[in-house]
Amino acid sequence: MSSRTVKRTILGVAAAGVVGLALVNAASDGGEATARAKLVLMAPAAPGGGWDGFARESQQAIKAGGISNNVQVVNVPGAGGTIGLGQFAQMEGRSDMLMVTGGVMVGAVELADSGVSLDQVQPVARLADDYAALVVPADSEFQTLDDFIEAWKQDPGGTSISGGSLGSIDHLLTGLVAEEVGIDPADTNYIAYSGGGEALTSMLSGTTVGGMSGYNEVADQVEAGMLRALAISSEERLPGVDVPTFKEQGVDAVMANWRGLAAAPGVEGEELTELMEIVDEYRQTDEWKDSLERNSWTDSYMVGDEFEAFLEDEIERTQEIVEGLGL
Repeated sequence: MSSRTVKRTILGVAAAGVVGLALVNAASDGGEATARAKLVLMAPAAPGGGWDGFARESQQAIKAGGISNNVQVVNVPGAGGTIGLGQFAQMEGRSDMLMVTGGVMVGAVELADSGVSLDQVQPVARLADDYAALVVPADSEFQTLDDFIEAWKQDPGGTSISGGSLGSIDHLLTGLVAEEVGIDPADTNYIAYSGGGEALTSMLSGTTVGGMSGYNEVADQVEAGMLRALAISSEERLPGVDVPTFKEQGVDAVMANWRGLAAAPGVEGEELTELMEIVDEYRQTDEWKDSLERNSWTDSYMVGDEFEAFLEDEIERTQEIVEGLGL
């Protein structure tokens, strides 16, 4: 799928975005709101996805901690979060809102080339990471990462890899690993699917040789013996997860599917401080700590200059990977 096709997709889901904007505006009715009185969390994705789950876990932690009197989640789906980002970028000074963002949005922005970027909103915090794994069917001939890489080098086009949408962490990690092992990322045969279930089915049916997926999405199948995980994209092995990292196997490919929050443009001073305090308070609740454990998320709390520097590095690295993939 080309970036031109992605642009057409954005136009195709614009109607859903208009509905989302109406819902956001409705959520703000009733006079000037403060975040302590009423807080709106925008999940720039459909209900049921990763960002939606992150927003609702945050909602529950804020409620349980009594941190805001009224917390609502509004979904604005479409185009890897760029529809929601485009709307949020127009909400100048909305100090009663936070938008969920993350690594997927960074990739989607680069592919969409729609004129909207994360520079137009105010980064608040990075909160949690999860990681992607390279998996193959249990009956695959590939027993190790080295086995897979050897075959991949010999026939990049014939070694098909399934994963999430173009620009997703799955896709970016595929390009990064390819480059690290000496394969031109543009030669990879990455087959994008809209959902993890479709990507899993393609692997198990033999349509693709392997798959790149968030480990949480395939953990049950790995534990049940349906899939074999060859490597995971974390810096170090994850607690309780018996999967070697790419890095420990000689492939310097570390990439997190991070999730965080951003404030609207023009929110600064005491209002921005209040939003940051709300985030810091809810991340310390027992409910949030429980959500990290239940979802196998890694706590990666980061705010201020450190988060902004991280985001700049992420955007630059993503741009390089997308260019290498020929997109």
